[in-house]
Amino acid sequence: MSERPPSAHPDARAFTAHQDPFARNHLPPAAQWPDFRFDGAGISYPARMNCGCVLLDDAIADGHGPRPAVRADSASWTYAELLERSNRIANVLVSDLGVVPGNRVLLRGANSPYVLAAWLAVVRAGAIAVTTMPMLRAKELSQIAAKAEVEHALCDARLVPELEQAARDTGRLGKILSWGDGRLEALMQARPATFRPVETSRDDTCVIAFTSGTTGTPKATMHFHRDVIAMADVVGGHLLETSPDDVFAGSPPLGFTFGLGALLAFPLRFRASTVLVEQPSPENLLAAVARYRVTALFTAPTMFRALAALAKNFDVSSLRCAVSAGEPLPKATSDLWHAATGLRLIDGIGATEMMHIFISAKGADIRPGSSGRPLPGYEARVLDDSGQPLPPGKVGRLAVRGPTGCRYLDDPRQAEYVVGGWNITGDRYLVDADGYFWFQSRADDMIVSSGYNIAGPEVESALIGHPAVREVAVIGAPDEQRGQIVKAYVVLQPGQVGSAELTRALQDFVKAAVAPYKYPRVIDFVDQLPKTPTGKVQRHVLRQQLRDASAR
Repeated sequence: MSERPPSAHPDARAFTAHQDPFARNHLPPAAQWPDFRFDGAGISYPARMNCGCVLLDDAIADGHGPRPAVRADSASWTYAELLERSNRIANVLVSDLGVVPGNRVLLRGANSPYVLAAWLAVVRAGAIAVTTMPMLRAKELSQIAAKAEVEHALCDARLVPELEQAARDTGRLGKILSWGDGRLEALMQARPATFRPVETSRDDTCVIAFTSGTTGTPKATMHFHRDVIAMADVVGGHLLETSPDDVFAGSPPLGFTFGLGALLAFPLRFRASTVLVEQPSPENLLAAVARYRVTALFTAPTMFRALAALAKNFDVSSLRCAVSAGEPLPKATSDLWHAATGLRLIDGIGATEMMHIFISAKGADIRPGSSGRPLPGYEARVLDDSGQPLPPGKVGRLAVRGPTGCRYLDDPRQAEYVVGGWNITGDRYLVDADGYFWFQSRADDMIVSSGYNIAGPEVESALIGHPAVREVAVIGAPDEQRGQIVKAYVVLQPGQVGSAELTRALQDFVKAAVAPYKYPRVIDFVDQLPKTPTGKVQRHVLRQQLRDASAR
């Protein structure tokens, strides 16, 4: 293992701008941190750095003030206008809400210019942004407020009731201020249009991001100022080759690190512009692409499948790249998008724990069905159950390290995620002789039936290729004879009706696509699948429903 770079593990003596020591006091023990690597990506950051300044103030200093920064149906702001709004909100945070560096500030709202400006205001004020999904309810908001000990919040007025309920339930969130009803706007107008950003350490926490809970209880991940810029430089720079002429858009919420990178950090870091679509339906996304001449589009595989079916009705000729993440990308979906647009999807595996994508490929290097190869600065390997590297072609646990990595907020699961300096992502992969990584399953998605290991996503990928199937999730169901059997939950395309005949047709379709023993012995036709607010299918919910039904 290499030497850890200076400041990889801040200690009590290291410089911090935080007056509220909560974040530093709740970092995991230094021995449980990943082995951070920076040299491979060619990145280096000063000891004192505020990512909000790098993204916004430096853009103004470089002469980008008149350029468009953020566009939406509700408002369109240049970099200079975004700075002015961010400054006023920062002054409100400090002067009216009493925020000091290190405080956590919860942000609640659909993707909009105000959420983006508020995020920048929070980090420029030296505080910590806890951006939440707009679909969350009081129970979930209560968990977040309690875990991160949040007292301050900025919220879209339409979403205040659930937040106020969370405040009553927890005794936290004592200072809530809303926009859209004139409250925040009035205070902004009374505050100066200038603000001196706090000179934070690159190792001060600026983001607490909660995992989207695909496997149960969400965890809180802590990311530093340098992490935000590192993900921008690696993904936005090396992978996407972002330029000031780019226009970014997509569906991931800014409360999801996929969205934070794609719709805030990447475009601002490279002085491009971002388009925020508050209601990102397939039609609305494609309309935004056509209206704003979007060049880079970000969403999940299920959405790309829906977009491919409608793309012929919109002008998408401005697109130069499209990035899929959040769920494994089936080759059938990649092929559909390619046929509809002429573009091959950039697939990427990322994680909230890792901040953003760390394995991907672009252009001629894309191999449909593969996640790609480690991005500059990252190393990845496939390990057996004892932690030893496996040769090409063998399935094992994915391990990765690089300039970003996992730091859970006061969570014993840190010791499970980081082992020997490597981040163990919970994915099962194989790597081929050319260094391409191929997703097999999540660790808990492996189905063992009659002694055979069956990867649920492989069956899903086969089923999604059938024209009658819109969405699918596959889990293992208990079976006395086989231990488990493959069970599929299928959402059909409009106009299709579930039947015994269609069940047999889908089973035969899978048998023709993969080894016959992998076919789903049971298929349930359902109206919808349980999902997180970010659109990820919650297979653990399906498993629990199955257990509950068996117990009755």
